[in-house]
Amino acid sequence: NKEIMLKVAKKCYLPTNALLLELIEKTQGAFRISFSISGVALEQMQRYSPETLESFQRLVKTGAVELIAETYHHSLAALFNTDEFFAQVKKHTETIEYFFNVTPTVFRNTELIYEDRIGHLAKDLGFKGIIAEGADDILDWRSPNFLYEVPDTDCALLLKNYKLSDDIAFRFSNQGWESYPLTADKFASWVHRISGNGDMVNLFMDYETFGEHQWESTGIFEFLRHLPDAIFRHPDWNFKTPSEVIDSYPRRASLHFHRLTSWADTERDITAWRGNSMQERALQTAYGLANQIIVKNDPRLTEVWRKLLTSDHFYYMCTKWFGDGDVHAYFSPFDNPYEAFIAYMNLIKHFEAEVSKSESKAARQEKR
Repeated sequence: NKEIMLKVAKKCYLPTNALLLELIEKTQGAFRISFSISGVALEQMQRYSPETLESFQRLVKTGAVELIAETYHHSLAALFNTDEFFAQVKKHTETIEYFFNVTPTVFRNTELIYEDRIGHLAKDLGFKGIIAEGADDILDWRSPNFLYEVPDTDCALLLKNYKLSDDIAFRFSNQGWESYPLTADKFASWVHRISGNGDMVNLFMDYETFGEHQWESTGIFEFLRHLPDAIFRHPDWNFKTPSEVIDSYPRRASLHFHRLTSWADTERDITAWRGNSMQERALQTAYGLANQIIVKNDPRLTEVWRKLLTSDHFYYMCTKWFGDGDVHAYFSPFDNPYEAFIAYMNLIKHFEAEVSKSESKAARQEKR
């Protein structure tokens, strides 16, 4: 974790944060952005790269940066255990308040995993909006460039424009792409064409796009440096944070999600984490420990268990190949998904033994 945090901080977080701060100051706050940073990422920044955490804090203090809520441990808890989901979101909100002195009002679930039920959970938690993938089969004839609403609630639904987002995140350095090279002016012209046919363009992507997935040598930082000015050249266009979008535009319709969606892979579904029997077994085993963890009421065991719920563990077990498989392999510390499964299940076995040996707090207090 330390090695990866320091590498990504050097290539992405620190240089990109410095550039964003420069752009915010240059535009006197007209350039506006948002971040969703998991609790485990904040933990690792604090432990291994405190200068990275400080650089995010400086950005938030400008008032031009919004922080989005998510599950603290970047988990799939919304699919398996509602109480645990609520607990993780609450812990994440408290952590954001502690480090940044702001309270998130908009939510995004892990990897943009979403269905109507998750929208209702976000509403129950008091969020005024939730971010989801603008999947084609969900939208049908509609456009992702309008604000929608979670059915039977007043919770706003912001949909990712995946084509324009992926043009930056995935296609930017692809020399075989028909639109290569992508300049700020070219990208801004695509955005400007939406005038009159949309209220917004939601660009959501991995932050590691800048400097890690797209290396500095590709020109990604120069693209980002010139993007605000290119967007501002059209009088219809500016930058807003998600909460500002919610406050500024009407909800065009209630939008029903008839299946689970995410921003992963070409299918935009959840098969990256629940696509094979290994993943399903690992997930069922991990979440099956919930009642024992609750009974033990041991903060140390609870924290270890929650780290075992982080979605990356199950992502490494994905057996999809070709284009999507290459993405999975790039992030994994294992040689193949089967090694990832074996390592995880061995760890779970040891953890189960540790849980069985421990006594609950209540039992210890009774003995006293």
